[in-house]
Amino acid sequence: MVIPDKLRVGDEIRVVAPARSLALPWISKELQNIAKSRFQELGLKLTFSKNVMEINEFNSSSVQSRVEDLHEAFRDKNVRAIISVIGGYNSIEILPFLDYDLIKNNPKILSGYSDITALQNAIYAKTGLMTYSGPHYFDFGDLKGFDYTLDYFKKCLMQEDAYEIKPSEKWSNDKWGKDQDNRKFYDNEGYAVINEGTCSGKIIGGNLCTLRLLQGTEFWPDLTNSILFIEDDSESHLDMFNRDLYSLSLNTQFKGVKGIIIGRFQPDSEVSLDSIKTIVGGNKALSRIPIVANADFGHTSPKITFPIGGEVRIIANVDSTKIEILKH
Repeated sequence: MVIPDKLRVGDEIRVVAPARSLALPWISKELQNIAKSRFQELGLKLTFSKNVMEINEFNSSSVQSRVEDLHEAFRDKNVRAIISVIGGYNSIEILPFLDYDLIKNNPKILSGYSDITALQNAIYAKTGLMTYSGPHYFDFGDLKGFDYTLDYFKKCLMQEDAYEIKPSEKWSNDKWGKDQDNRKFYDNEGYAVINEGTCSGKIIGGNLCTLRLLQGTEFWPDLTNSILFIEDDSESHLDMFNRDLYSLSLNTQFKGVKGIIIGRFQPDSEVSLDSIKTIVGGNKALSRIPIVANADFGHTSPKITFPIGGEVRIIANVDSTKIEILKH
């Protein structure tokens, strides 16, 4: 495993678009100005890849453009971290065309989530480079309720010490990118323990339906002694989540999974804690391991940053649950 250097004041971050483009009409100038200010406050310099504004009928850009931008970002000695614009549907298209030796020989932070899960887990599988499920560039434009997201971004990417993941006080499911002022926040009820137990292991995961696309390919990460961090958005309704999770549990490597952390579902998904308990209770492979749900990552805000390939320890019981990132 290769752990990239932590970010320091003065470092350069390159914004790339492995999935959807920065030219999306609802990524407004106002949002971009907020994001710019946030990075400036951290003492970090933003630069943008050559083709980040290219856009086609898929709200993305050509495979060639996306591969070129990623290669250039990893090749550039001034760039210390790479952050995705936003998610989408097609990061998987670029995986066969990446130069993994180039990436391995120029290790640096890669942050994003959702569809970027395919890219992050493929890079980890092919190179051993730790990648990071964390906010997109887009998320840094969130005007309200961003403090928790920023705090865990710094804990994971700018500090060396182990850190505990504590539940946020509030959360939101607003489409804030289209309306920054009208927001609704809910009290966070904290972790939901589905199965009790204690375990530790390396983190694999991200967006479940995207991760599952890698099964049976050369880009699939090793699940030996792993803890799965999985989440999905409102497009994954109950039946789909059940099917995807069941499929994952049938993977020949699943016996190496020691525990699961499930990110908070968007309400539109209709995946409730009771339904998660039903799914887990009906699957022998799941019922044997500690499982905690309602964690702060996924498609609601705020969200943590966690290291794919990093090490986590979980103590899960109904009275007290602790999740600690040990290596990042």
